[in-house]
Amino acid sequence: MRKAAVLALGLATTLLTASPLVDSRATAATTTAPTLAGRLASVKTAKQINYYPSANGWTRMWTSFDAATINADLAKARAMGADSVRAIIFPSVFGYPTPKPEYTSKLAQFVTMAGTNGLTVKLTLFDWWNGYTDIAGSSAWAKAIVSPYRDDKRVISIGLQNELDPADPAAVAWAKKLVPVLRAAAPAVPVTIAMSGAAGSAGMAKIKTALAATPLDYYDYHFYGNSENALALIRQAQAAVAPAPVVLGETGVSTQATSEGEQAAYLARVFQAAAVAGVRSVAPWTLYDFRSGAIPTSAVAKIPSQYAFGLHRTDGTAKPAAAVVKAAWTGTAYPSSVLDLGFENAAGQTPWSTYLPELGAATKVQGAARTGKWSVRLTNTGKNSSGSPSYRVAPVVPVEAGKTWRAEAYARGTAATGATQVALSWFDVNGRWLGGASSATLPAGTTGWTKLTVSSKAPTGAAGLQVHLKSGDNKGTVWFDDVTMSAS
Repeated sequence: MRKAAVLALGLATTLLTASPLVDSRATAATTTAPTLAGRLASVKTAKQINYYPSANGWTRMWTSFDAATINADLAKARAMGADSVRAIIFPSVFGYPTPKPEYTSKLAQFVTMAGTNGLTVKLTLFDWWNGYTDIAGSSAWAKAIVSPYRDDKRVISIGLQNELDPADPAAVAWAKKLVPVLRAAAPAVPVTIAMSGAAGSAGMAKIKTALAATPLDYYDYHFYGNSENALALIRQAQAAVAPAPVVLGETGVSTQATSEGEQAAYLARVFQAAAVAGVRSVAPWTLYDFRSGAIPTSAVAKIPSQYAFGLHRTDGTAKPAAAVVKAAWTGTAYPSSVLDLGFENAAGQTPWSTYLPELGAATKVQGAARTGKWSVRLTNTGKNSSGSPSYRVAPVVPVEAGKTWRAEAYARGTAATGATQVALSWFDVNGRWLGGASSATLPAGTTGWTKLTVSSKAPTGAAGLQVHLKSGDNKGTVWFDDVTMSAS
């Protein structure tokens, strides 16, 4: 079982091109001032983590500043392979329009701790703020925050605002005024504006057009879309702002909404898609889950999923996603368990999910495995116009035009009827089903372990792929085990 999983993941791991980590530690005191080109090069390759302490999210990171915890957390991120961290700054806390020395000192301490741990820093300004008519006040505040770092090698970029709304005329007009202010305050620091996943490539295109007179140095795309279609979505974003570079400044999925296993596979798909697209900086959101009460009173605090995006749980233990991110950042092989191709992962740590369970839910069981201890069982199933019930997963390697995909699985049956097959299903960038292909059917009756194989070339417009282990109109029982998948 483990051997099959490793072989199937071989293709995925070859796509990782992360170079060996370079110690990026720098001090403010430097004989050579950093350049815009040098900093932008660092931005494009940054192995960046989004961060708040588990007990003190958002504004509470600053109001309840815990230097010892922050320093330990930054060391943990560095040990995973990170070389950069994002600091999000709130005018409502720091003081506006004149920042308070108490809070600028905390920011300076954060930057120092990051540098000591081998991490550069991205500053994101004006979070939880919408005073877009106050150009004078926001200009003064931005200058005060940014100016101390204009020649500090530890700071590699400035985000004007987190997820500015490109459909808000006041926000866009304000951005037009503030981008030149940042450039004047720190001419050698790249400037960006983060775009939400909801705004997507269309929003990025709007911002590019609006800021044509003062273009951004790069674009920060927050990717929370369907990871199965990540390559197509990233390429759409790149096309919207070309030739400017794009980074993925946030990405992830909450384990409140899905399994820890799917979170790991989600991030693996995004890292792989980014690598194929030539995007070398992917920043997971976030290092930790948040404890109850960690998020200040706000709309965010009322959303349960916001508490569970972390690579680590609130007790500090790692979720499977942490190993995936470390592998991507260090250029090593993904864990062989990331797709759980032999169904041996612990409960809650598989990326597989049921399809049409109301017609017969696929269940992991012991006692009937081909190898290892576990297999997947379907029994007494139905079928309707939507198809047959199945157990499904999406590969880690992104779909590309012209490539042929092959999937194999072993199946056996007891008094089986109907159609038991391995199938490939193709989807476009919007998640619309384009068609599929199925293997030969497992013979009816009682059979031993039989290999079922299917192959299919990606059709025109294909952006995503799912592998289904399906059995419909089956009055008996079937088991599946030892899946492999590959593309050529």
